[in-house]
Amino acid sequence: MSADERPLRSLEPARKIIVAIDGPSGAGKSTIAQHLARHFGLLNLETGAMYRAFALKALRAALPLDESAGLEALAGRTTIRLEPGAEGNRVLLDGEDVTAQLRNQTVTDAASRVSVLSPIRAWMVALQQQLGAAGGVVMEGRDIGTVVFPQAQVKIFLDAAPEVRGLRRFDQLGPKPAVQPEEVIRDLRARDERDRNRADSPLKPAADAILLDSTNLTLQETVQAAEAIVNAKLGQTSPRS
Repeated sequence: MSADERPLRSLEPARKIIVAIDGPSGAGKSTIAQHLARHFGLLNLETGAMYRAFALKALRAALPLDESAGLEALAGRTTIRLEPGAEGNRVLLDGEDVTAQLRNQTVTDAASRVSVLSPIRAWMVALQQQLGAAGGVVMEGRDIGTVVFPQAQVKIFLDAAPEVRGLRRFDQLGPKPAVQPEEVIRDLRARDERDRNRADSPLKPAADAILLDSTNLTLQETVQAAEAIVNAKLGQTSPRS
């Protein structure tokens, strides 16, 4: 572990704070949340992984992804836990470690569809609030600062141009992806449309969130800017303009 990844022991207030990171798909929320969790000694709670775990269960059960009643009943028979580890969280679905299965594109697309259903969001929000109630967490998603934890001390809305987010997502697919960059960007735009226009908890910045646009920033610059925002909220430094 490098020096800048070690928890900053001098930041005692960080132990109880809630850092909410919202933003569209492909903005880099998970990467930034993982870094902030390591840097400030916080627990990283991945809401996207939780939705993907439930979507995986729905796919296994062969349920229609737009049938609210059936999915709500399935949620009532579902447990999802996140276990922190050296390489990130392990995601346990009904006790089974499904971490390695959650980045499959089919699962990701299914998560996008089930997440717009009000009963599923209500169930998931209650679970997320339970997990983060004690504070000392970084939670990333699309409605953390507006719905899940509107009282969060730090709210960051991480964004980037759709083309930039799409190309970043394409690069994550590996050396021989089965799709073209244009397809990834098109799918991401469709996801944006669903997230921003859904009736329940649409994607939007909280009124008191700080916008961090990484379109023209490197990963290191984005990380540094996010650190500065948290430090400023802890009363230590001012964020970069």
